[in-house]
Amino acid sequence: MNDQTQLKRTPLYDLHVSLGAKMVPFAGYDMPVQYPAGVLKEHVHTRAAAGLFDVSHMGQVELIAASRTYEDAARALETLVPVDILGLKHGRQRYGFFTDDKGGILDDLMITRLGERLLVVINAGCKDSDIAHMRAKLPDGVQVFVHDDRALLALQGPKAEEVLAALSSDVAFMKFMDVREVSLGDISAIVSRTGYSGEDGFEISVPADRATDLAKALLDQPDCAPIGLGARDSLRLEAGLCLYGNDIDTTTSPIEASIEWGIQKVRRTGGARAGGFPGATRILGELENGVSRRRVGLKPEGKAPVRPPAKLFADAEGKTEIGHVSSGGFGPSVEGPVAMGYVPTEMAVPGTQVFAEVRGRFLSLTVTALPFVTTTYKR
Repeated sequence: MNDQTQLKRTPLYDLHVSLGAKMVPFAGYDMPVQYPAGVLKEHVHTRAAAGLFDVSHMGQVELIAASRTYEDAARALETLVPVDILGLKHGRQRYGFFTDDKGGILDDLMITRLGERLLVVINAGCKDSDIAHMRAKLPDGVQVFVHDDRALLALQGPKAEEVLAALSSDVAFMKFMDVREVSLGDISAIVSRTGYSGEDGFEISVPADRATDLAKALLDQPDCAPIGLGARDSLRLEAGLCLYGNDIDTTTSPIEASIEWGIQKVRRTGGARAGGFPGATRILGELENGVSRRRVGLKPEGKAPVRPPAKLFADAEGKTEIGHVSSGGFGPSVEGPVAMGYVPTEMAVPGTQVFAEVRGRFLSLTVTALPFVTTTYKR
């Protein structure tokens, strides 16, 4: 393997190996897909107790305006996202997405305000392009600091609060999308009450050299177990959450992807800061006039999972192609297969029957409201 193809390792790599993880390539990193318990048990454990995920492969970026004021940093970022950044209060986080000039999605991200700073968490597979995009497109004077010196852990599940509160009682007072700088024992951390499992939980940013200490302190508690990428995918799928590169990409607009809730009123037509982001003409037009296709939940009949990029048809004979499956697999909490995909808007009504081509057969699926499981965020 030459230097160009050498997989990167997160600060928790040695811990994963010591815990018996099966390691696989993912977004240029050597990552744990599962531990000896297996994907099914890891998924169920996260829904019942607390699961610990290594998400250090994701990018952590800090934006600071030359003026050192939050307003200037926020207005700068608003030129790249259709999101209300200026209205974000200190210690709060918001979901957003970079759009391109055609109204497609370059990446989805989490945006946090801490004082006069903006912290942005970006997907691993888009990390290099996102950083280049920000450096090229943000107004002059906005500094883009990439925190390769930090790790990111996700603690998810109904007992996540109890597990983390053993290291700092402060976290028990946080609500969904709150962010705080917290001391976890002797480890300084930035903790957000968020995650990508549909469960209550936290994402914890710490100095890279303390990541293993923190992971061990959490895993020492009986309710906490290590969870790999396999269960992370099935958990987010049941929660109806998009995976960049599967459910959203530059060929999908936020409206087609059914994530228009991430565009606040102030950035829409008639709002105080309407438009001013890449692809605004298309995106604001679609908000007003609708789209021809939508991302929906899909419930296959029977026990066979329907996986991407299976084609979707309006009929059991496969005569009229209407769309495709973007994510799919077995949902352990649902006790059956679940999927998401794109269908014509007129067929996006729950209860509509469509058909997927799987190995030459046409399997029936029912359009279903998302999420497949009830989310348990602490509001």
